[in-house]
Amino acid sequence: MSWHATTHPKGVAVDENRFAGKVVIVTGGGSGIGAATAYRFGRDGATVIIVGRTEGRLKQAADAAPTGSTIVTRVADVSDESAVNALITGVAEEYGRLDVLVNNAGTGAMGTVEQTDTATWRHILAVDVDSVFFASRAALPHLRRVGGCIVNVGSVSGLGADWGLAAYNTAKGALVNLTNAMALDHGHEGVRVNAVHPSLTRTPVAAPVFEDEDTMAAFRQRIPMQRAAEPSEVADVIAFLAGPEARFVNGAHIPVDGGLRASSGQPRMF
Repeated sequence: MSWHATTHPKGVAVDENRFAGKVVIVTGGGSGIGAATAYRFGRDGATVIIVGRTEGRLKQAADAAPTGSTIVTRVADVSDESAVNALITGVAEEYGRLDVLVNNAGTGAMGTVEQTDTATWRHILAVDVDSVFFASRAALPHLRRVGGCIVNVGSVSGLGADWGLAAYNTAKGALVNLTNAMALDHGHEGVRVNAVHPSLTRTPVAAPVFEDEDTMAAFRQRIPMQRAAEPSEVADVIAFLAGPEARFVNGAHIPVDGGLRASSGQPRMF
């Protein structure tokens, strides 16, 4: 097979053929990390199905995709078991295979345990954890047939807690061990399961953070690279984990955090 590399706008070399003929599902694909991930796989030759609840947002993302890429939209609530089952089955039947599942859909809300109402708690757990369970369970038979893989999008908030994010921390923490469990249970079947854990990323959801200079100054103080991640930088790591270069990587958790977790947690003293 011929190999041809190009360079995307951020300057990273991309093999345009590395996912040729592959079928990829990206949940939460209408914006942010999900859209960037879809574009990365699309540039690499995959057929990418982006999933979300808002048709307009999905269409907008698909319209902005790189020239020549194949991005298909599917509207579904990923926290709905029957909807997820129908989605995965439909994609596998229509395209004849499923190679990569990227569980990216997520949500969160501020609040301590005392401040978080039951409806909010259940919604966050449903979107951030139930969706991963439902989609992975439905996808596994199809992934097993082709030696496919799952990449879960967690958060540094699942590797350690934050003030005032009790439900989100819980959900992302659960995702960590769900990733571990699936890696153990399905690695011998040829299905690898890994996760990326971004810190602050320049997405629409995080827009209020970027508008608050005091908060941004605090992030710059804590992140050694002194900036937020771009969605494409997270997408590049997701593509690596899904690609042949990571063929013996299973159960890995890669922080995409600019060095945030390299710190002991103590304040800067000089």
